[in-house]
Amino acid sequence: MENVEQLSAHERELAELIVETLNLEATAEEIDPCAPLYREGLGLDSIDILEIAMAVSKRYGFQLRSDDSDNVKIFSSLRSLNEHVQRQRTN
Repeated sequence: MENVEQLSAHERELAELIVETLNLEATAEEIDPCAPLYREGLGLDSIDILEIAMAVSKRYGFQLRSDDSDNVKIFSSLRSLNEHVQRQRTN
């Protein structure tokens, strides 16, 4: 995974949380902020996404709901997940 774009500070923090939560062999800097998180791209599955949602909820103080109709968009990339987190975060 070659990083095409620079990560913002918030994207890097979130990427580090993902790497740490899932024990990925990639580093935060290797995650392309525009690449898909699910299946192709980072190659995550639904269990990985659930683990990320729980870690994000714990770290940022808001719930990512499994029945949210926007989940496909929210988890489409690190950048879109970060944008959602920044809008919703309470801490």
